[in-house]
This record gives sequence, structure tokens and C-alpha cells, in this order.
Amino acid sequence: MMRRRALLALPALLPVTATAQGFPFMPDAEAVALLRAGGLNLYFRHGITDRSQVDTGRRGDRAGQRNLSEAGRVQARQLGEAFRTLGIPVTEVLSSEVFRARDTAELAFGADRVRIERDLIADDYTPGDALEDARAVSRRLAQPVTPGNRVMVGHIVPLGMILGRSLAQAEFPEGSAGVFRPLGTRWEHLGFVRAEQLIAAARG
Repeated sequence: MMRRRALLALPALLPVTATAQGFPFMPDAEAVALLRAGGLNLYFRHGITDRSQVDTGRRGDRAGQRNLSEAGRVQARQLGEAFRTLGIPVTEVLSSEVFRARDTAELAFGADRVRIERDLIADDYTPGDALEDARAVSRRLAQPVTPGNRVMVGHIVPLGMILGRSLAQAEFPEGSAGVFRPLGTRWEHLGFVRAEQLIAAARG
């Protein structure tokens, strides 16, 4: 049985370094069954990006941001198709305003379904307090959702703050999601699922 991590909705969010112990990737069948059942909060990292682009941290400036690569755009579209093929219900879609996250959400789930939430922004873009933003997102992870799932598209560093330590790229690769069960005043982290797991499951 996979070890679960139950944490308060307002964790200490102290800066820590990554350790050799990683968070688990959920088995394919378990992930699909849980997501189909609904009632979960899914924190997706944006899709695959073009690492040759310099990210200046300028809000609203696509040319000054690291954007999705063509592979990332394909990944996002295929992720949305996987949700539909697998019958995974989505109640609402929230996204960071940073273009790589917004594009991921819109390509996967449709632009008309996406609502921008300021606190999902990347830590190096925020004009305020990155820890306060992470706490706000953590509170949202604890909020119940029915009948489907709540999808949030954000960035790696804020989720590391929420989980209590920085995340390695291999632990939370671009396009993957942290799966959370909301418990009202706290949440339970069930593990991670890669976009490629869902895409492969949809293809049978």
C-alpha cells in the first residue's frame, strides 16, 4: 500500500532542500480509478517548455517568458484528450497567468473553461509574498469539490513549498500532477501522476 502524506492546509512552508527520498508516482490503474471517481484537487505543473528561451519574470510578456515547446503543446492536447477518453470529470480549471501554464490549461481543457488565479503564479513572478501565495493555494487544495475534480495548473517551486521541501525535476516533471484529497481544513497528498501515464492509459 502506498504511503500517504496527510498535512495541514496551512503547512509551515519552510524553505528546505531536496532529499534522496522522493514522492511516489501512482500506479496507472489506481490513478485512473481515483480520478474517474472525482472529488479530488489536481495540481498540474505546466507542460514541456522550450529551455532555450530565457524567462525574465515579466508578467504579461510572452516574449520574455519560457513558453511551451511544440512537444509541450502536443502533450497538453493529448492530456485533455486522455481526460475525455478515460471519462475523468473536471468541474473547474484554474491556472497561473504565466503563459506556459495558461497555454497548458487552455490546450487541454479549452480556453472558455480556464479561470486565471493570481496565487497560482510562479514564485519568481509574484509581486507579493510567494509563501503567502503558496498558503493560499494550499487552502484551495483543502476545499472540497463535487461532482468532478478541480484542476489547477501552476509551477514546481510553489508546490514544493506546500509539500514542505523543494522538488526535483524528476519527481515533478513538466506535465505531471500532484493528486490531493480535500478534507475541508486539511488535505491528503496521494502521490503524483505523469501526463504520459494518463495518455498511455487512454490509448489502451
